[in-house]
Amino acid sequence: MDFDFTDDQVSLRDAVARWVDKGFDFSRRHALAKAGGHTRAVYGELAELGLTGLAVPEAHGGMGFGAIEAMVVMEELGRGLVNAPYASGALVTPVLLAAAPAELQAAWLPKVASAEALVVLAHLERGAHYRLSQVGTAAVHNAGGWTLTGQKSIVPAADEADAFVVPARIDGDLAAKSGIGLFLVERGAAGTTVKGYPTQDGGRAGELMLAGAPATLITDNGYDVLEQAVDVGIAATCAEAVGLMDRLMAITVDYMNTRKQFGTTLSTFQALRHRIADVKMQVELGRSMSYFASLKLGEAPAPRRRALSQAKVQLGQSMRFVGQQCTQLHGGIGVTDEYIGSHYFKRLTMLEMTYGDTLHHLGEVSARMQDTAGVFA
Repeated sequence: MDFDFTDDQVSLRDAVARWVDKGFDFSRRHALAKAGGHTRAVYGELAELGLTGLAVPEAHGGMGFGAIEAMVVMEELGRGLVNAPYASGALVTPVLLAAAPAELQAAWLPKVASAEALVVLAHLERGAHYRLSQVGTAAVHNAGGWTLTGQKSIVPAADEADAFVVPARIDGDLAAKSGIGLFLVERGAAGTTVKGYPTQDGGRAGELMLAGAPATLITDNGYDVLEQAVDVGIAATCAEAVGLMDRLMAITVDYMNTRKQFGTTLSTFQALRHRIADVKMQVELGRSMSYFASLKLGEAPAPRRRALSQAKVQLGQSMRFVGQQCTQLHGGIGVTDEYIGSHYFKRLTMLEMTYGDTLHHLGEVSARMQDTAGVFA
């Protein structure tokens, strides 16, 4: 299989890398994080590069690129530790809106492509434990249209978003896959309350409370579309993690080549060199599974879901190992807020829990291998 990138993909990678080098150094990121993590301005700069239209169809003002281009961009944003809601707003949302009626797509997708509107998925509920089918938010249809009542948690950039895509239950039991609709809710709508807060990795999230909030139906076949969108989010998370681990490893190697102990650099100690070799192995395992995840996004739902969970398991293990080892190799400075390495570690820790943590996805993989007991693929 050919894993070489095309010239266009290489050019895209280089363009993002140049922006990161010139416009988003650590001092800027640290200042944004200390100020509360508001990054809408950063998102606007990504729009100037055309990146917010990456996954939007050309008919709606986007570039219509695919999963590999998204992976390339996410790796570079991860390498630069860019704390903007890019995956949520520019990669996941177009998948959700693609299921909407034509007039709703025409109204919102051009705004998504230009970053005039930041629309994010609000799907997590307390007690759901990452289960996408457990939806307690209720949707009621009346003469005036649809209204939603419920609460969504840890919504990315909630107090900076202009609208939300909200899964809500039209009918059926709490955990049933059927009876789930996807709805578009504007942030300023009546009955809508957003409580934002900074996250541990320097970004922002929030709670979305809905009390009879007016909503527009995207699709009443919400579960299948939600699964697909979350899989796109998982692939983006895996790619970002690869960029983060790659850069954190390089930072650690540079530190070991300059920091001296007992009159010699740390890199001369064989035991520490072995630990870095183990780190490198985990980075490459993660990279392979990130490629696997992106390549599987076009498959049928069953093999796609299994592949994405397999990738998330490996990336979860790699992220934890690389983050812990690189932090320990730095000694005390590795956990200080002023040092860049600690921020990479915090972001890796957050990503391990994004779209389902490692144990959740291990269970998902196991559930899809019942016939073979995990012995054969």
